[in-house]
Amino acid sequence: MPSESSLQALEILRDSSQFSWYVIPFLLIVLYLYTFEIDRGNWGRVLAGLAFLGMDLFNEIWNSLIFHISGFAPAWGAPDDTAFLIFIGLNIEICFMFAITGLMATLALPKDKKLKILGINNRLFIASIFSIMSVCVEMVLNSIGALTWDWPWWNRDAPWLIFLLGYMPFYLVCYWVYDMTSRKKQIMTVGGIYTFNGLAILIFGIGLGWL
Repeated sequence: MPSESSLQALEILRDSSQFSWYVIPFLLIVLYLYTFEIDRGNWGRVLAGLAFLGMDLFNEIWNSLIFHISGFAPAWGAPDDTAFLIFIGLNIEICFMFAITGLMATLALPKDKKLKILGINNRLFIASIFSIMSVCVEMVLNSIGALTWDWPWWNRDAPWLIFLLGYMPFYLVCYWVYDMTSRKKQIMTVGGIYTFNGLAILIFGIGLGWL
């Protein structure tokens, strides 16, 4: 039987009546930031930001599948007020947030890829710091009920799993794409992420109705 928070999320899942006008200026902010980077010729940052967002979409797909297979709850849910709940754990506001986070994360990188911080490669070090910060934000969101955790293996008692699966891959893939010396490889990698996600949505969402 679905958990209480899952039932709450299902009630508003892809319900267009939840729409709120603040979505439009938020969308324009995201578009402005990406257009600004494109105008400056920072295609590496743009593609890294899209890779970050694509990785989150991948996580949201398997999170929804956990709910469908278990019939109980996703690893995380977002049943609170939102202008649009895309998947059971992903609302439009989170989507905008992650679209910006990838851009922001690359701005923190030193130009020297080999520079070490406390003996650790700077990419790995910064990705770890941002992942820890992201987990802390999730804990705050969970404490106020905006983000729900119903499984014993995904909650404040097991933050390491949220760190390892929930965020670290996002930042590492984002930095990996950003540091690629070939624009073709960057485009192919990002395209591969979205192609996989698109196929998963097509099969599990549209085809089987599991998402």
